[in-house]
Amino acid sequence: MRTIDRTIDETDLKILEILQGAARTSNAEIARQVGMAPSAVLERIRKLEESGIIRGYETRVDPGALGLPLLAFVFVRTNDSAHSRRTEEVLAGIPEVQEVHHIAGEDCFLVKVRTSTPQALGRLLRETIGPLESVTATRTTIVLESQKESGQIPLHIPVVEESHA
Repeated sequence: MRTIDRTIDETDLKILEILQGAARTSNAEIARQVGMAPSAVLERIRKLEESGIIRGYETRVDPGALGLPLLAFVFVRTNDSAHSRRTEEVLAGIPEVQEVHHIAGEDCFLVKVRTSTPQALGRLLRETIGPLESVTATRTTIVLESQKESGQIPLHIPVVEESHA
């Protein structure tokens, strides 16, 4: 991952807001919304990409339409911090895994998975995650219903400066 050393101004925030809402918005439409020339918008987007602020573009697909309606979060506990990076990489490589987070607390990782059925989830836990050398335990929470699921970053939240009294 690249270090972000670029200052973000209000125009960049507006461009990011538009792209997060609809990544396929044309440069001409973004330019119209921010009051700039399309070439200037294209240059700003290119710089946001090069600096790593824009990491990529994705298409959000309805998991249920593809036969993967079951969403679960799996807390994974491991026995050795030396295995953390390797375990993290192996977990991230499992096709059903959408997210892997190294977390603080008793558990080591929080893993977001999608499967077709509870039985498929059980097989994933028994045959793929459980047998990993460093895994000592898992706890699973099945999602019954989702009110909101988004990868969008809130762009207009004021930053609170730390007080050094």
